[in-house]
Amino acid sequence: MHIDLKQNDSLTLDAVRALIASGNPAIHTQLRVTRDGIAFLSTEAVGGTDIQGLCFRLETWAAGSGYVGAAAASDATWVKQIHTALQTHWPMPLSDYIDLY
Repeated sequence: MHIDLKQNDSLTLDAVRALIASGNPAIHTQLRVTRDGIAFLSTEAVGGTDIQGLCFRLETWAAGSGYVGAAAASDATWVKQIHTALQTHWPMPLSDYIDLY
């Protein structure tokens, strides 16, 4: 699952909700956006590892923290927060690392 931010009308609340829902809450996860505008959840490379080719990344969500998966996707406030972060930082992020808190 990914969102192509270069495609008009692809960044919707429903798309963000589906992306969040696709994550496994039992695994460390990081939302990353490539320089080509692909937003995706990474579980193999998180934190500051393997960041070449990225436009920006959000903080890593620890396993068990509740930031991905079905329950997280049902939280309208959380979905809106991620949607806003993607809108705000694509294509010109203030930093390559975005801390939501």
